[in-house]
Amino acid sequence: MSRRYAARAAVVAEAGPHGRTRLSELRSDGPLALRQTPDAVYLVGAAAGPLGGDELTLEVVVGPGARLAIRSVASTLVLPGEGESRFTVRARVGAGGHLDFAPEPTVAAAGSRHRATASIDLAEGGALRWREELILGRHGERPGRHAGRLDVTYGGRPLLRHELDLTDPAVRTSGAVLGGAGAVGSVLLAGPGLTASGRDSAAHAAEGLAVLPLAGPGVLVTALGAGSAQLRRRLEEGEALALGRARPGTGAARIA
Repeated sequence: MSRRYAARAAVVAEAGPHGRTRLSELRSDGPLALRQTPDAVYLVGAAAGPLGGDELTLEVVVGPGARLAIRSVASTLVLPGEGESRFTVRARVGAGGHLDFAPEPTVAAAGSRHRATASIDLAEGGALRWREELILGRHGERPGRHAGRLDVTYGGRPLLRHELDLTDPAVRTSGAVLGGAGAVGSVLLAGPGLTASGRDSAAHAAEGLAVLPLAGPGVLVTALGAGSAQLRRRLEEGEALALGRARPGTGAARIA
């Protein structure tokens, strides 16, 4: 009999005394195991996958004035199974709060079908760093089918609607979409101090890298790479360019 999970994990961060952040809720479920360290909450794979048919959901709440970093201990390997696997993240960040979400890459193994969606609601004055990296197949294999969508609102207004659909093999192999790259990713920086104006409003583009100021308080960095190492370098370069325009108070959160 095949294994299928419908798991829902959650983390709630609240501002504590002396400017530190405390976790009022940390709930693991099935393969979504959460582990607290002094500097971040880590996603730990408690089972292989996700496999086709798995439905995984992560709920994140960062209260006013709180700071939370979410990382993972290893890459996520998406494997084939019965149907499409899904990973959904829903997050809310209060005024003065900061969420830094930067797990290790997702690897779309051959034969897999996966959909990743994230919906983030930032209150006025909230801040966000959101990094996503996708590796198209393991070494020497064809990639699986992957679709990702990121929806972000700021102060109740839409800030970003960003989608990359690689479920059609013709799209994955099109030079007009990925240009033969084996890895693709993005970093979204949003919050106070990131409103572009004047000369700073121009987008920056280089080989495999684009830095796009948004209409609201944010900058979107997108990059392509031959592999994970090149992709990470280009994303870091783009993030440095974005923060060179405006430097909000970003950084890892320390959890009490």
